[in-house]
Amino acid sequence: MTSHIQVRDYMLYDTPVVKREMPLTKVTELLCNKNLLGVPVVDENKKLVGFISEQDCIEKLLTSSYHCDMPPVVSDVMRSEVLTLAPGDGIIELADSMKNNKPKIYPVVEGGKLLGIINRTQVLKALTENLQKCHIPV
Repeated sequence: MTSHIQVRDYMLYDTPVVKREMPLTKVTELLCNKNLLGVPVVDENKKLVGFISEQDCIEKLLTSSYHCDMPPVVSDVMRSEVLTLAPGDGIIELADSMKNNKPKIYPVVEGGKLLGIINRTQVLKALTENLQKCHIPV
């Protein structure tokens, strides 16, 4: 029953994104206001070029804040190599991978373009809903 559950069935399509030149202070404002752990970085064609997380921001902002430097921008701290998924990838395989791998959020990409994200919460939702379907009422 679980083999047919795909990333596209649980991914979040309307996710905030940021651009490389955005000041880190604006990114952290977005992360805090939307209660996000991270966001994809895209170019003007919505092509995924990186990812930035809360953790990525902390060290750079700490240093800038301590020295009263100019605030850094996204390209100063973003990760360019990002683990991504395709919409047709399986939830079960993703959940199995999440047991040992660090990313909590995966951008979902098709043809190089960002379609959305999937996070641990969405994976838990998919697994829980599937488990509920497995049980036959007594």
